[in-house]
Amino acid sequence: MLVPALLILLFCLRGHAGLSPHFLQQPDDLVALLGEEARLPCALGEYWGLVQWTKDGLALGGERDLPGWSRYWISGNAASGQHDLYIKPVELEDQASYECQATQAGLRSRPAQLHVLVPPEAPQVLGGPFVSLVAGVPANLTCRSRGDARPTPELLWFRDGIRLDGTTFYQTLLKEGTTGSVESILSLTPSSHDDGATLVCRARSQALPSGKDTAITLSLQYPPVVTLSAEPQTALEGEKVTFLCQSTAQPPVTGYRWAKGGSPVLGARGPMLEVVADASFLTEPVSCEVSNAVGSANRSTALDVQFGPVLQARPEPLSVDVGEDASFSCAWRGNPLPRVTWSRSGDAQVLASGPTLRLPSVGPEDAGDYVCRAEPGLSGLGGGAAEARLTVNAPPIVTALHSAPAFLRGPARLQCLVFASPAPDAVVWSWDEGFLAAGSQGRFLVETFPAPEGRGGQGSALISVLHISGTQESDFSRGFNCSARNRLGEAGTQVSLGRRDLLPTVRIVAGVAAAAMTLLMVIIGVTLCCWHHGKASFSKQKNLVQIPGSSEGSSSQGPEEEETGSGEDRGPIVHKEHSDLVLDEEGALESKDPTNGYYKVRGVSPPTSPDSCMTPLQVKSPGIFNLPQWIVLIFEEPEQVGDLPPPKLNIDGRERSLQLSGSLVYSQVSQRGCPKWEQSGHYSPV
Repeated sequence: MLVPALLILLFCLRGHAGLSPHFLQQPDDLVALLGEEARLPCALGEYWGLVQWTKDGLALGGERDLPGWSRYWISGNAASGQHDLYIKPVELEDQASYECQATQAGLRSRPAQLHVLVPPEAPQVLGGPFVSLVAGVPANLTCRSRGDARPTPELLWFRDGIRLDGTTFYQTLLKEGTTGSVESILSLTPSSHDDGATLVCRARSQALPSGKDTAITLSLQYPPVVTLSAEPQTALEGEKVTFLCQSTAQPPVTGYRWAKGGSPVLGARGPMLEVVADASFLTEPVSCEVSNAVGSANRSTALDVQFGPVLQARPEPLSVDVGEDASFSCAWRGNPLPRVTWSRSGDAQVLASGPTLRLPSVGPEDAGDYVCRAEPGLSGLGGGAAEARLTVNAPPIVTALHSAPAFLRGPARLQCLVFASPAPDAVVWSWDEGFLAAGSQGRFLVETFPAPEGRGGQGSALISVLHISGTQESDFSRGFNCSARNRLGEAGTQVSLGRRDLLPTVRIVAGVAAAAMTLLMVIIGVTLCCWHHGKASFSKQKNLVQIPGSSEGSSSQGPEEEETGSGEDRGPIVHKEHSDLVLDEEGALESKDPTNGYYKVRGVSPPTSPDSCMTPLQVKSPGIFNLPQWIVLIFEEPEQVGDLPPPKLNIDGRERSLQLSGSLVYSQVSQRGCPKWEQSGHYSPV
C-alpha cells in the first residue's frame, strides 16, 4: 500500500511542477547490410540536457560528432529533442546492443539490437566454368561458398531456370564457431543430350535474397550414338542394298566395324556397307559398331528380303500298319510365306494345304508317293516339290507269273511275284509231297530275288522261282503253291505247269526226213553231172540247212547208201528216243525271260568264234545268220514260224527263196560240244 501511495504523490508533485522529460521515440532492433548505413532513432520531449548513446553498455560520448568513432555520429534537431545515431559504413563490429540515454534526467531507452548482415559472395563450382563429364557415368558437381556471410547462405542448383533436386548440403565451421564455408553437391548421371548444357549454382540469404549465381557449362564425353538405316529397307532377293551407319560422338569416332548375324564382315571399315540381298538377311541382322576414346555403341537392323520358297525340312517316308493314321510334314521358308499344298504323285488334286498332311485310317489304296509343293514367290524364284512315300503294312500279295510250258523230262521253271510290307519272313513253295523255301531238294531248286521295282508304297517286291530238273508226268497234273507270310498275315497262289508234247513232232520229222532223202538223191545226181561247177550238195531241207563238211547230223551219205536208202532210214536229225530230248536252258535258241517280262531279253546271237557256243541277242524278227558250217533260222516263238516269210539261200550265185512244205519238227544237235535246239522243216527252192 505504501508504494502506490508514493507514486500517486510523485505524480501530483509533477503535475504541480509542469511536464517532465520523456522519450518521444526509442530505437528498435535493426538489420543492416555490411557496408551500408544504419540509423537508430531517439527523440526526447521536455529535455534539453545531455544525450548520449551506449554500445553494449559503453558510452560513445556526448558530442554529436562522437570523436573517436569515425563512422558514428548523432544527427537530428537537438532543439526538438531528435538525437538519432548513424553508422556508415556498417561493419561486422557494429553488431551490438545500443541505448539512447538522457543522463541529466536519468532516462534510458530500451536496448536496440543491431544485426549486421553479410551478403554471400558468388559461389564457386569446382572444375568450372567448363566441367567435363562422361555420359552414362554418375558424377558429382560441387558448389562452394566461402567468407563470413551472415546469415549462412543457401546454395541452390538451376538448369534453364528450373531448380534441380538431388543435392546434398554440407557446412564447415571454424573453431570460433563461425561459418567457414558451405558446399552443395549435385549428383547426376549425364547423357549425351547434356552436352553444352548450362547449370547455375546460386548462393542466397536474407542479406541477398536475389542471390549470386555462378554458371558452368557441361562438356560431355560420350560414346557414339548410332543410327543405322538400309536403302531400300524392303528388297527382292538379288537386289543391291546400301546400309548407312551414322553417329555422333565426343571425342570423335575412331572406327567402324560391320557384322552380319554376329559374324564380322571382312573388309568393311567405313560408315557405308553395300550388299546383295538374299534370304539370310531376314534372319541374320546387319550390325554396325562405332567406337571412340570413351567407348563404343552398336546398332543392328534386319533387312526385309522377299524371296521364293526354300525347302527347310523334307517330308519323311512313313511306314504304318493298315488302319492306322499317317501324318506327313514339310517346311518351306519364304518371304512372304509360301502357299504349301499336298497331292499324290502324278495327281493334280490338292489333298491339303499347309505344312501338314493327315491321312486317317489308311488302307492299301493309300500307299504311294505324296508330294509337298510350294509355289514360287513374287520374284518368280524358288518353289518346288518334295516327295515322301507312304508304305502301308499289310499281309503279302502273291501273284503267279507266266511260266513257259515244259517238255517231259526236261527242265521247268515256275515263278511268283510277292509284294509285302513288312518284308515276308519267308516265301515257300509247296506241292503234294513236300515244300521248299530256299536251296534245293531233289529235283527242285528255289531262288528268291528282288524284283526290279515294286508297287509304290506296297513294300518290296520279290520274285521267287521254282526250278524243276527232269519233269515227270505228275508235275503237269499237280498244283504248286507259292505262299508268303509276314507279321500281319499270309497269302498264296497256285501255279500250274504247262506241258509241251514232242511225239507228234517226231512223226513229222520222220516224214520230212524221208522226203529230204529223196530230194538228196536228186541233188547228188545233179552234183555228179556238174562236178566241175562245185562239190557242194544240199542235205535235208529244213530250218537248219547243213553245209557240206558238217560232221554231226550230216545228210551226206555214200553211194551205197544212196542206192539202198529206203523209208526206213531215220535220217541223221530224227531221234526216236525221247530220252535224248533234254532241254539245255543256257543253249536254247529261244532265250526266255526269267522274270516273264521284268527283263526284256529275247532272241539269240551268233557265236564270237568258231569254238564258242551261241549267246543271247536282242532281236525281234526272224533272219538268217551265217555261222561256221551251218545256217540257222532264228525266230521269236516256235509256234509262229509258219507265219514267217520263207528264208532265202544263195545257190549257184542266184538268190533263191525257200518254201516250207510239210510240218516242223524239233531236234537237238551238237556242234563242238555245244547243245543246240533247232526247228527243222522241209524247204524247197522256189
